[in-house]
Amino acid sequence: MESNLLIGVLGLGALIGLIALRMPIAYAMILVGAAGVSILSGPNIVLAQLKDLAYAQFSIYDLSVVPMFVLMGNIATRAGLSGDLFRAANAWLGWMRGGVAMAAIAACAGFGAVCGSSLATASTMGQVALPELRRYRYSPVLATGTIAAGGVLGILIPPSVVLVIYAIIVEANIITMFIAAFIPGLIAVALFMLTIAVYVAVRPQAGPRGERVTAAELRAATLGISPVALIFGLVIGGIYLGVFNPTPAAAIGAFLVAIYGFARKRVGLAGFRQSLLQTARTTGMIYLILLGAELLKIFLSRGGVPMAAADLMISSGLSPYMILVLLLIALIVLGCLMDSLSMILLAIPFFWPVISGMDFGMDEETLKIWFGIIALIVVELGLITPPVGMNVFVINAFSPDVPMRQTFLGVMPFFAAELLRVALIVAFPGIVLFLPQLLS
Repeated sequence: MESNLLIGVLGLGALIGLIALRMPIAYAMILVGAAGVSILSGPNIVLAQLKDLAYAQFSIYDLSVVPMFVLMGNIATRAGLSGDLFRAANAWLGWMRGGVAMAAIAACAGFGAVCGSSLATASTMGQVALPELRRYRYSPVLATGTIAAGGVLGILIPPSVVLVIYAIIVEANIITMFIAAFIPGLIAVALFMLTIAVYVAVRPQAGPRGERVTAAELRAATLGISPVALIFGLVIGGIYLGVFNPTPAAAIGAFLVAIYGFARKRVGLAGFRQSLLQTARTTGMIYLILLGAELLKIFLSRGGVPMAAADLMISSGLSPYMILVLLLIALIVLGCLMDSLSMILLAIPFFWPVISGMDFGMDEETLKIWFGIIALIVVELGLITPPVGMNVFVINAFSPDVPMRQTFLGVMPFFAAELLRVALIVAFPGIVLFLPQLLS
């Protein structure tokens, strides 16, 4: 048994080494998983597992929501919803000091609600909002830091592909997870706007006031986002009210976004075809990562690594909350090495047995919800954590004249705001659990 554990630990080290060498995470997981199972149980077991594993993984009905949400996000990007959202938010907020940056945060939240991807939100809003922030002479630190941090709102504000994957891993209810994410998502938007307000109060020259718009322009900008509000209301409202499950909701959302894009003549047949191809590529990547994660989980389970980690933590004598903090720190560190989906697939099979074996004063189903929201917030922190914050690299591509060090400096106030949000949710679980308990 100890030799199996040693092989499992060495395999985990090999996986991290391959990722550090820039091997795609899916291939690294498949290679380590297949090699590990072969060593522990023989190559015939690997072949027997692979015969049924892919079908068993991909035939899960809940996973069909992933390509639908991805397609909705791809079409929304081409349909220019991000520009509509930013113009409306800027019309309402841009006249204040720091208001254009606040508008960018509001637009990131709105686009994340349709797109569900942090990197896509940061990339799209970087193209839309950065030119406006530059036009109003916002400091490069605040401008790039705001967009990079605003991108992290995409993972938690429903719909979220990563939230769906987490729910499938721990066997939680997807609808309940979406409901639980709503209030923490709103808190994030409020804290980010408060962060900008404090920043420009200390450094007024960093965020000049924008232009006041006329009442007619305000009405026009607001009416411009009514289709987005309608789509969001139908998709998320329908899920929350139990009208339909996430998969048909995502299909309806993708259909409505496509209709909007065609009606506004922003998406043609060529653009729709590109959206389908990009959806196929993204979904294929996600499913390959899922296959690799399942094969790796089989190997590590045979080696006894998850249970050994759980036993080590439980017998350490540390309090449950101290262990929770250590696990969250580990997630932040992992976030510097890989994307959020890969991190959830790699870390949660280890971390969940540890958390579920401890007493946090709640039953297991409630614990899944509370821990999931906390974990996803911390996972996204990795996207803006030095030295390898992926959102920062995305924004740097749109502003190569701004040193990356300045962008990292710009995201630090938002990083502190996110830590505050995590602390509030840990101290007051009702922030996450109120809506699910109310609607149950």
